[in-house]
Amino acid sequence: MEINDDFTRRAAVHAGALDWVPSPMPGVERKMLDRVGGEVARATTIVRYAPGSHFSPHIHRGGEEFIVLDGVFQDEHGDYPAGSYVRNPPTSRHTPGAAAGCTIFVKLWQFDPRDRTHVLLNLFEKQPVPVEGQAGVSAAGIFHDARETVRAEYWHPGAQIARANEGGMEVLCLKGGFSEGGEDFSTWSWLRLPAGASLDARAGAEGALLWIKEGHLRFAEREIAAVKAAS
Repeated sequence: MEINDDFTRRAAVHAGALDWVPSPMPGVERKMLDRVGGEVARATTIVRYAPGSHFSPHIHRGGEEFIVLDGVFQDEHGDYPAGSYVRNPPTSRHTPGAAAGCTIFVKLWQFDPRDRTHVLLNLFEKQPVPVEGQAGVSAAGIFHDARETVRAEYWHPGAQIARANEGGMEVLCLKGGFSEGGEDFSTWSWLRLPAGASLDARAGAEGALLWIKEGHLRFAEREIAAVKAAS
């Protein structure tokens, strides 16, 4: 399966306009944002767990990164309320589910295979600080290594954001909204800009809380090759 698989082009998906698609697990549905591969895939997806649903135990051979958008995600390691950000590196394993239901944004097979760094924090509890030289932008660091930088940003109402983008960028709107490329983005809208395509956006009247990842698209083809080798 190939969805938004050309990483040299801009991609935008408004999750609210997509239908839910059943997964192989009963009670688990998906909205696919980008994907290369079958059930083993380099993928970016919004996943909804019905109350009481779960996935079978599995190992994250290519790593897993997710944000709990609503409800409470659960596994044998604990409960993760809305706003939870988790990085489960390659070789980690769990049995995910949701007794009361939840929705998550999840990225699979997008790690350095040598990465063993686990991260657990709550984006809604991070305190952003003003970003020097970027009027109307506050940010809180989430994760950084040689491959990528991940952070939460708050764009104040009406703020104009202009930023270079050397290694590719993804933006997920968690709250509020913004416009970019003549397109309006609202809660759970997702934008991917290829390496070299600068960001030129304006926050909406309510401002915007965003998850932003930069630098990682340089490694997309390598990750796709790893998925194909594992399939």
